Amino acid sequence: MGGVGRDSRGYRSQRAQPPVDELIAQRAGGQHGPIAHEQLCTLGLSADAIQRRVAAGRLHVIYRGVYAVGHGLLADKGRWMAAVLACGPGALLSHREGAALWELRRSNRPTIDVTSPRRRGRTINGIDAHRGDSLHPDDITTVDQIPCTSVARTLLDLSDVVPRRDAERAVDQAEIRRVFDLREFEGLLARANGRRGAPILQAILADLRFGTTITRSELEERFLEICVSAALPTPQVNAWLALADGNTLSPDFLWPEHRLIVETDSRTFHDTHHRFEHDRRRDQLLAIAGWRVIRFTWRQVFHEPQQVAATLRTLLGSA
Repeated sequence: MGGVGRDSRGYRSQRAQPPVDELIAQRAGGQHGPIAHEQLCTLGLSADAIQRRVAAGRLHVIYRGVYAVGHGLLADKGRWMAAVLACGPGALLSHREGAALWELRRSNRPTIDVTSPRRRGRTINGIDAHRGDSLHPDDITTVDQIPCTSVARTLLDLSDVVPRRDAERAVDQAEIRRVFDLREFEGLLARANGRRGAPILQAILADLRFGTTITRSELEERFLEICVSAALPTPQVNAWLALADGNTLSPDFLWPEHRLIVETDSRTFHDTHHRFEHDRRRDQLLAIAGWRVIRFTWRQVFHEPQQVAATLRTLLGSA
């Protein structure tokens, strides 16, 4: 809003509002590039003023009622945000693109999954619209300014539309990123009757519960068995490593001559954010000190030993 200031002579004067195009750019920039018709109207533009800007190339139509400012090229997050805006209030990025936003898997599809609580009377080219009648408040969140489904709801929706192995990999990635909370998952499954993905996630959940019974020593022993079976060099286990900046760390496994460190991630459900931040800072310190750091989940160690061995063989051979 404008305010009252004083000019160079000390007289009171009305402080000027920022130009409307500056306000438009700020609003669009805060949501990765696109802006909706309703938002433009809120900033003071009439329908005719919007059309004049489209004709002049200052706004570019992405979907009906959704525009990009300045140019029509949008990065992935801009495309996703535009699709959410096109589906109206309450719409959420979901399914495959929701998983991509959470960094659980990649999505290079030309179409975008969006879940909306309201049934729309028209289809929108480039958007796979899903009904959100069963959305619960716990299913709704925001990531990087983009309204989206929660991790648990995203994984359930994803299990409806991808093969089970892809869903398992996404769950693995949620574990690695420390964004998977078992209690949230269980609460969602309790209200997911009739969903195609529910039994798939139930089976994955049973597997996860098995993972909680694996002790740290059992995980380490299994990893060492992989190294022995594959005739790989024997690593040092839990050895103390002093870094030049004074930090002292104890990695799970390390090969000093190869400057390689492996961390095996056991199941932890509830210390998600703190543990994730701690692990990433630890990896950064090791990378600065010249170490390569790779992480394997307990599921990879117990269920994909050949792939783990092949990865280690490549890394140790490329040192």
